[in-house]
Amino acid sequence: MTRDLDFIRELARRIRLHTLRMVHATKASHIGSCFSMTDILAVLYGSVLRVNPRRPEWDDRDRFVLSKGHGAAAIYAVLAERGFFPLAWLDTFCRDGSHLAGHITHHGVPGVEMSSGSLGHGLSTATGMALAGKSDARPYRVYALLSDGELDEGSSWEAILFAPHHKLDNLVAIVDYNKIQSFGTVDEVLPLDPLADKWRAFGWSVLEVDGHDPEALLAAFDQVPLVAGRPTVVIAHTVKGKGVSFMEDKLAWHYKSPDDAQLATAYHELGVAT
Repeated sequence: MTRDLDFIRELARRIRLHTLRMVHATKASHIGSCFSMTDILAVLYGSVLRVNPRRPEWDDRDRFVLSKGHGAAAIYAVLAERGFFPLAWLDTFCRDGSHLAGHITHHGVPGVEMSSGSLGHGLSTATGMALAGKSDARPYRVYALLSDGELDEGSSWEAILFAPHHKLDNLVAIVDYNKIQSFGTVDEVLPLDPLADKWRAFGWSVLEVDGHDPEALLAAFDQVPLVAGRPTVVIAHTVKGKGVSFMEDKLAWHYKSPDDAQLATAYHELGVAT
């Protein structure tokens, strides 16, 4: 895998362009959630994950679980860019009969490990995968990307309690901490801070990074596991809608899709002539 930061930044730009086009074409939602995690996906799929697009079921591949399944468009975009399936598939996103559902699905989609959408369950599944890897003495790691809002629900904290007990240092949780969830800021709905201290209290190693800085993200993932015998959480401080000025840090873009004029402006900001 490359350490080329220019390649990773260009991959992130292309993910945003694909996602923008997909969401606009189908009037789908969650573009803000896709853009907040785009740079994390570019680093993972551009440099960190041990995966092989020609062998998506390779036994020793690293596993990636997108727990915030509503960010499906962005993960489909990065998988297509890395060659797991043709780019043309993206044109079918969120349409009747397509494999590419609006919430991520693994049925018929190479590279997707699990379907998700009901929040708060991805980390539990990832923990099971990591435990299986330890039990079978396999070399892979399991990465689970969570939204901040989903830490309010599901079985998240059961998994956070379980993983250190079983010394799952092959497990990496990543929190896309953009501080906005469906109907308000995280602080308004249910505050998480002191978030890092809470993970530490449960026995995890904690790293905090700028989730839009590829160099900082690479440095964080290079340190995994920070402590042998402990799972790691990377708390990535991000901005909802990152990359398009009028979407950044705006609650409305959790559910909105861009109209034609907004699409043209967003394309321009992402470096595409219209």
